[in-house]
Amino acid sequence: MESVAGLACTICGAQYEADEVAYVCPRHGDDGILDVVYDYNSVRASLTKQALAASQRRSIWRYLPLLPVDADLALRLAQGTPLGSVGWTPLYDASRLASSLGIRWLGVKDDTCEPTASFKDRASAIAAVKVREQGAEVITTASTGNAAAALAGMCAAVGQPNVIFVPRSAPEAKVAQLLAYGSTVLLVDGNYDQAFDLCLEVAREFGWYNRNTAYNPYMSEGKKTAALEVCEQLDWQPPDWIFVPVGDGCIIGGIHKGLQDLVALDWIDRVPRLAGVQAAGSSPLVDAWERGLEGWQMEPVEAHTVADSICAALPRDRNKALRAVRETDGVYVSVADEQILEAIPTLARECGVFAEPAGAAAYAGLVQAVESGIVRAEDSVVVLATGSGLKDITGAKKALRDKPLIVAPTLDSVRKALARTG
Repeated sequence: MESVAGLACTICGAQYEADEVAYVCPRHGDDGILDVVYDYNSVRASLTKQALAASQRRSIWRYLPLLPVDADLALRLAQGTPLGSVGWTPLYDASRLASSLGIRWLGVKDDTCEPTASFKDRASAIAAVKVREQGAEVITTASTGNAAAALAGMCAAVGQPNVIFVPRSAPEAKVAQLLAYGSTVLLVDGNYDQAFDLCLEVAREFGWYNRNTAYNPYMSEGKKTAALEVCEQLDWQPPDWIFVPVGDGCIIGGIHKGLQDLVALDWIDRVPRLAGVQAAGSSPLVDAWERGLEGWQMEPVEAHTVADSICAALPRDRNKALRAVRETDGVYVSVADEQILEAIPTLARECGVFAEPAGAAAYAGLVQAVESGIVRAEDSVVVLATGSGLKDITGAKKALRDKPLIVAPTLDSVRKALARTG
């Protein structure tokens, strides 16, 4: 953590030493989410574009001087474990999709191929290091599934006890993944927000390390690595837009942080506009952005959507999420569940990426933004695909109209079936 200069409150700007506060600004309680502040001169001394180009690390750890962890500990834990494979995911050139949309270029950043099949591995890898730094016996988080699975997988890799709070409505596949990793799973008979609040209370009571992204300032630092990768993979020529699925707002806040780092290092000469995409049934940030509200002025909504990973009544990382869009001259858009489901087979068939509903939401938002004239023909765009369709087979099946053909084990039966399909 040699390059970490301290922590700053996202509400009042108060500055703290890294070891002065545990999670949030004391002046604002749980709402006082903090930013990690870096000494960029220190970063420049140990990290350059040339060093990155020569690096053999194909993971988030290639950016160690820009990460708030003990570098030696991180590399030791990553050696020979899934922690060493987190990040450096493919950025696909989705030319067929770009052509169908009528835009200049489209890239799909495929985080479905992370070790536990979701973007959330980026933050959980940081968490697996931080809990060892803190010397806590147990680490915990609340999640609708993906952050929980990511933490469970990273903890399994390094033998770290963990307790996961998950709303009872979470998809069975995600709960099964937690149990397979050996986590202690507590199904909360309530929604995600209730699971989150309970997790905070229990962590305080028992002294557990809290991984919750919209509470622990270091988790955004893991998520920002996707922005670092996108810009590096595009030879430091950032796209015009980055489309991000948004629930709690943690990912879009992290992407913004990564772009801020790159500007501070003079590695990019412009910042992409950020587009936050929410499900219409869970879109409080869209409403707050349209009305000009600050995060602390927002009120909970009744949240419901097929995209469980972005379902949040009151986004926990709302301060960073609103700042990310406003400071980049971006937008928030909402899309209906039907649009999200339609995006699943489109991404799969035209780009080869099979995403769960939340993972496909960003593409659905791009389609809407093109149709409404927000994204123009000359624009270049990156869409984040944040979670695998295997995470939520029930959701994926809702998106499919095609059915498998049943045939007898004969050549003639195959011929007849193919004839019927044209």
